[in-house]
Amino acid sequence: MTQDRLEATLYFDTISPFAYLMWKALRRAPLDVPVTPVPVVFGALLSHWGQLGPAEVPAKRMHTYRYCQWLADREGIPFRFPPTHPFLSLGSLRLIVAMSATPAAVDEIFDRIFAQGRDLSSAEELARVCDELEVPHLASQINSEPVKAELRRNTDAATSRGVFGVPTLAIGDDLFWGYDSLAMARDFIANPGLFDGPEMQRLGALPFGVTRNRR
Repeated sequence: MTQDRLEATLYFDTISPFAYLMWKALRRAPLDVPVTPVPVVFGALLSHWGQLGPAEVPAKRMHTYRYCQWLADREGIPFRFPPTHPFLSLGSLRLIVAMSATPAAVDEIFDRIFAQGRDLSSAEELARVCDELEVPHLASQINSEPVKAELRRNTDAATSRGVFGVPTLAIGDDLFWGYDSLAMARDFIANPGLFDGPEMQRLGALPFGVTRNRR
């Protein structure tokens, strides 16, 4: 695959502070290929792969929150957690879908959640945001069947590509999961043969040495 044919899809859920931070990083320093933001339901990805989210492991939850705050402060990214976390993100995801998931729409909604620290899981707050955005009939579209169906299709498409977490950059058949994979994604775009070396190829056939029983 040559660079001029590369395109990236950013799968994200508004529940994820790392997705917000990656989005901000991409807005500040765009990739050298087009990026399409695609909202998905993180909880559905977790259920599909049988995983827990980081906020569902008590010790990991505090570490994650501290790390996100530290990272945002270090990078100079406006950041404030909403009043509760995790929160129900379906309303904000559907709002982005109803706004055609444009980069401007993703900016608007992410900023309200993680820059301003607002509770978009609240129906009242969601309605206020719709009023602020001044998009005709936006509030009525959030719970429409076409919007719900598109979000489901997005999520199904993500799992079909092997996406297991958010944020994930999908570039062709290759996935780059998490904020800290952004540098690797940039290297891959600059050198699409990044994973063709013998040691990289060996990783795909590496056998399990032990498996853990799941209770």
